[in-house]
Amino acid sequence: MTSLKIPQSPLILKSALVIGKTLTFRNAVESDADFILSLRTDSNKSQYRSQVSSDFDAQLKWLKAYADLHDQAYFIIEHQSKPIGTIRLYDALKNSFCWGSWILKKESPRQAAIESALMVYEYGIGHLCFEMSHFEVRKENQSVCKFHERFGAKRVREDSVNYYYELQGEKIEKAKHRYIDFLPNGIKISHHL
Repeated sequence: MTSLKIPQSPLILKSALVIGKTLTFRNAVESDADFILSLRTDSNKSQYRSQVSSDFDAQLKWLKAYADLHDQAYFIIEHQSKPIGTIRLYDALKNSFCWGSWILKKESPRQAAIESALMVYEYGIGHLCFEMSHFEVRKENQSVCKFHERFGAKRVREDSVNYYYELQGEKIEKAKHRYIDFLPNGIKISHHL
């Protein structure tokens, strides 16, 4: 009697570097605590986010714990070797991954939002083999809602605070073609951690 192989769901793997056209994602480490905290406590950047403590030791403790986690990838977004933001993949549910913790400094280059979104999709769909993405956006954050909807994200539910979205792989492929100039050669990935 032969046994059937049950397909395994994709996993979220960390990589040391994910390189795009003008941006690089670098795995977050303890020495990034100050930078991350400065973004997360910036009143303009955090108005649509969960409240976070301004406690440096708490941020450092989280990064130490993150180093041992195997269910998410948290990246520092760099431009010309300088940190300009953060982005995180997490919450793998069968064939879907969630992404968030997406914060870009005000002085980021104009292409940073589109390129970093394309890179996250290329990493999650093209490299890790997920079929779709899910995420939430605060209702008041209308510019980000519109950004995701232009990519083809579909609002699937809401609560009093958030809209919940799904973005299917075929919509991501269409967005990649529409925004090809932002990531014409895909991504290059260094070794997994």
